[in-house]
Amino acid sequence: MTERTALKIVFGLSLLGTAFSGMLSYIELFCTGTASCPAIAPPGVPLLSYPACVYGFGMFVLLSVIAGIGLWKRKEPHL
Repeated sequence: MTERTALKIVFGLSLLGTAFSGMLSYIELFCTGTASCPAIAPPGVPLLSYPACVYGFGMFVLLSVIAGIGLWKRKEPHL
């Protein structure tokens, strides 16, 4: 497996994780008790007043950015 292939896999998985944790974060933060947007599970113990899915969302976004920069960067040929 080449470095570029590994970065593509990491980038794709991090985009899926960003979408999933973003959905969970939205539900946890903005849909508290409304009938139109039911919560998936009861909220857990928040860390620094935010649910854990918000921190997961931030980590997935950071991973997506780092993998995207690695894919975007042009590799210099070795002499």
